Amino acid sequence: MAHPINLRLARNIQAARKRRGFTQEQLAELVKTSYKYIQRIEGKQPPDLRISSLEKIAKVHKIKPAKLLNFFLHKIPAT
Repeated sequence: MAHPINLRLARNIQAARKRRGFTQEQLAELVKTSYKYIQRIEGKQPPDLRISSLEKIAKVHKIKPAKLLNFFLHKIPAT
């Protein structure tokens, strides 16, 4: 079973990606990682995410990493 924090982070990353209109493939290309890794991050058993990966994902979305870590919002506010 995935840790609840990882699941919340996964949902925030997925919500940010969809809000920007990116596919998982496009996000992977922009972050310079594999499509499979993005799938894993957004999946039912997300891995522990490195701070450097979180920073790259946030940068692509033009938001601060803290926005992705904000677990008290259901939607990530527009920047």
